[in-house]
Amino acid sequence: MVVRGTERLGFVAWRQVRPTRTTTYWNMGINLLPEARGQGVGTEAQRQLVHYLFANTTVVRIEADTEAGNIPEQRALEKVGFTREGVLRSIAFRDGQWRDGVRYSILRGEPA
Repeated sequence: MVVRGTERLGFVAWRQVRPTRTTTYWNMGINLLPEARGQGVGTEAQRQLVHYLFANTTVVRIEADTEAGNIPEQRALEKVGFTREGVLRSIAFRDGQWRDGVRYSILRGEPA
C-alpha cells in the first residue's frame, strides 16, 4: 500500500519475470488515486520499492511499463533513476483504441 499517515493513496505491485530457466527480474507498477497524483507520493513509493527489491533479492534488473501518453509517470520513473528503453507499439487496448507503451529499466548499482 502507498500511504500517507493513515490515508491510503494507492498501491505498488511487482511480479517476477523469467526470460530463461536461470534468469529472473522484476516488473513493477503503481496505481494511485487521482487525488494523490502530482504530489511526489508515487515517485517516493517507487523509489522505496526499487530499494526494497534490490536489498532483499538478487536480481540485477527491475523494469516498469507505462502508456506512452502518461508523461507524469515517465517523469517519475526517470526521477527514480530508470532509463527509457523503448516503445512497445499497440501493447494495450483501452477506451476503444490500441495504445503504445514505454518500457523503462533500472539495474543494480545504478543510482536510485
